[in-house]
Amino acid sequence: MENNQISGESAQTQPPVPKKGLAWRVWAAAVLLAVISFSAGYQTGHKGYVWNGSTYQVVNQSSVPKNVDYNLLWDAMKVVDSKFIGKAPTPEQYLYGAVKGAVAAAGDPYTAFFEPKELEIFNTDLKGNFDGIGAEIGKQNGNIVIIAPLDGTPASRAGLRPKDIIMKVDGASTADWTTDEAVDHIRGQRGTKVVLTIAREGRLQPFDLEIVRDQIVIKSVKWDFKQVGSKRIAVITISRFGEDTVPLFQNAVNDVITKSADGLIVDLRNNPGGYLQSAVDVASQWVKSGDVVVKEAKSQGSEQVYTASGLNRLGGMKTIVLINGGSASAAEILAGALHDHGKATLLGEKSFGKGSVQELVNLPEGGAVKVTVAKWITPGGKNLDKDGLNPDIPVKLTEDDAKANKDPQMDKALEEITK
Repeated sequence: MENNQISGESAQTQPPVPKKGLAWRVWAAAVLLAVISFSAGYQTGHKGYVWNGSTYQVVNQSSVPKNVDYNLLWDAMKVVDSKFIGKAPTPEQYLYGAVKGAVAAAGDPYTAFFEPKELEIFNTDLKGNFDGIGAEIGKQNGNIVIIAPLDGTPASRAGLRPKDIIMKVDGASTADWTTDEAVDHIRGQRGTKVVLTIAREGRLQPFDLEIVRDQIVIKSVKWDFKQVGSKRIAVITISRFGEDTVPLFQNAVNDVITKSADGLIVDLRNNPGGYLQSAVDVASQWVKSGDVVVKEAKSQGSEQVYTASGLNRLGGMKTIVLINGGSASAAEILAGALHDHGKATLLGEKSFGKGSVQELVNLPEGGAVKVTVAKWITPGGKNLDKDGLNPDIPVKLTEDDAKANKDPQMDKALEEITK
């Protein structure tokens, strides 16, 4: 079993399909075990969080029913098996459906059960090589939304923007979908098309976008230099926090120092997050060793602190961090840490506000559970999940700016950093 904190699918032996009659009872036992396990975990793990005056604490809630009659589940399955006009679900579909429903009962959009094929898709995301449209999908206020379109991908070229609401995928309503169900429908083989029905702030009517899927291969870090008068300014763009982020960022820092940059702009716009440790390692290039980068507020008020461990090579360099509504999760951790330690000025628009910690737990029977286990708190005590990050220097980038290939946020950052 392997645990990954988020900011390959193993070979599985498929069980034989039992014959009708005894079939649903045999598999009902397996489902019962899964649901009972969930119930126990739910009763001990249903959590909220409170502000105690200095920190956020996650606390258990006690208002959970003690007794549940699971005959409702068996009876419902029996009705479908005997009366459904179409093809009845297979025992495996019953099992996966029951487990998904049980996990979804937590009421958290980031806690979900992955079937083996869904787990494979999830694991490829952070490796930066997959087929799809190239957009991070999330859930806000009950809606499936675009967190961030990745640069240079079909999603970006089609004009998708952070906070766009996906109302339909190929005509199918997303009203009751989980985030992972939306990803599963939007993903597909390169060269195929998907039609998204989008609701966007400022537009009266939803509209359709037809997007051709492609292979998405993206390095998570790129950098270059801009000459502004007599000053050389480095610009490092981090598109996500994946497996390649830390070594690529170290290469970028070496280049910045070797070329004696006079200032640094870190572009975290539309960065949907990723691995927690990658964000901590990157922050360690500014924050002194041993200083807090982020805190995890866990259950019963417990807390885990992640501290910097790097060489603090950028600690003395003037830094501006660009954020927007697509900056989420691990991107907010980095931006929040640099801001709270006085290492960077935040410029742009308010961040997404996704500050919860997910742990990926692989299950021996196949698949995995991605479960929210804590809330992220910045060194200064800001609850990222509740508040997001407000920029020190607010600058909007409008749809008209994007269409005209203008970037007032970058322009303002270059102006500020050369003062």
